[in-house]
Amino acid sequence: MSQIVEVSNAHLDGLTPRQIVSELDKYIVGQAAAKKSVAIALRNRMRRQFVDEEIRAEIKPKNILMIGPTGVGKTEISRRLARLTTCPFVKVEATKFTEVGYVGRDVESMVRDLVDMAIDMVREEEIMRVEEEAERLVTEEILDALLPTTHTSESDSASTSDAGETPVRTTREKLQDKLEDGELEERYIEVLVEESVNPQVEVFSQDGMDQMGIDMGSMLSELLPSSKKKRRMRIREARAILFEQVLDSLINMDEVRQAGLQLAEEMGIIFLDELDKIAAGGREETGGPGVSRQGVQRDLLPMLEGTSVRTRYGTVSTENVLFIAAGAFNMSKPSDLIPELQGRLPIRVELDSLAAADFRRILCEPKDALVTQYRALMATEDVDLVVAEDAVAAIADIAYELNQTTENIGARRLTTVMERLVEDISYDADQLRGQTVVIDKAYVDAHLQDIVKDPDLSRYIL
Repeated sequence: MSQIVEVSNAHLDGLTPRQIVSELDKYIVGQAAAKKSVAIALRNRMRRQFVDEEIRAEIKPKNILMIGPTGVGKTEISRRLARLTTCPFVKVEATKFTEVGYVGRDVESMVRDLVDMAIDMVREEEIMRVEEEAERLVTEEILDALLPTTHTSESDSASTSDAGETPVRTTREKLQDKLEDGELEERYIEVLVEESVNPQVEVFSQDGMDQMGIDMGSMLSELLPSSKKKRRMRIREARAILFEQVLDSLINMDEVRQAGLQLAEEMGIIFLDELDKIAAGGREETGGPGVSRQGVQRDLLPMLEGTSVRTRYGTVSTENVLFIAAGAFNMSKPSDLIPELQGRLPIRVELDSLAAADFRRILCEPKDALVTQYRALMATEDVDLVVAEDAVAAIADIAYELNQTTENIGARRLTTVMERLVEDISYDADQLRGQTVVIDKAYVDAHLQDIVKDPDLSRYIL
């Protein structure tokens, strides 16, 4: 199995906190404090692996609570972290969960999702390790299908082996050369495909089976063995099927599952979004949906403190899983959470509201900036879309003004404004082929100013 973290000369390797913040800066404008906190937490996950075993068990993850209005980058930080980190990372919404006893998902399901993610990561690493060998075996399987070997008696084979072996080998080598050059991809071959029998009987939901620590799929596959059937297909289609069949023989899935469980326990990160929604109504709410919301908070307590969760692959401890929670808290306050849950989120980070200057940067600076996205979309129609600097400033000012006069939805307002602005250009793009379309301040004023001035229109359109 591959190691959990990279080791170079017995020193910790990988992204430093400064490098993590630098990567986040490419996509998220501002929010330096939040980036710094998550970068340190992520680095500490790796540092812990190199601490002496005696003290390692005492070092627990410092869970984080990010507080800030909607649209300022809380969820985006989690999305980018998931791509940066080599740790198993799961993002879930607290609103999906219900208290045990109510219909819906229980909080333990997020740990089961984390385990599935960890096992997939370990399996991907194993696939990369055996990929060359697997591709070689797939090629051999395809050659065997293209040039079946004839079975003869021992006396006949002894007399004809020398005479027949050379032409067969030569033909096989020629076929292999053509196969590597991609000349035989459309040729049909017969492949032995395993067809599993799936009975259409459901006693419990899959979540219920997971909660009981039962892998229903494996149980049924053992009781009802799969049958093999020959199918005729093109070589390019057969490659994927043969590759999966070869992997089954090269990868020990029992070892992969055990390594995945360990990876989830030691390096797992769960991002819990919309935490403020289960605090709505405060602790005084004793009826209606508030009962289930407070129940979810109580169910989260052992998860954050450390408990054992039964999954289909085995029992997982959440003692060393890092939880990063986030919420807007515009209809509630962090103090509305039950005190025990507040205590299990010791690091508080407040994200700043976005100003017009931030909107200008968001429109142009990130790698996935809105202006860049719209230019790429129009380029597919051979239209060169140019957004002038004064237009960027005007769009940012309008978005900021709308956030102040209506609901403040943060940077998401830019998407609404930009979509309205380029609507006519997108509609007529096929008639603008080969042309350069410039969006300047005058264009912005002409298309948006009337709507901005009318509060009723802006409330429903922008």
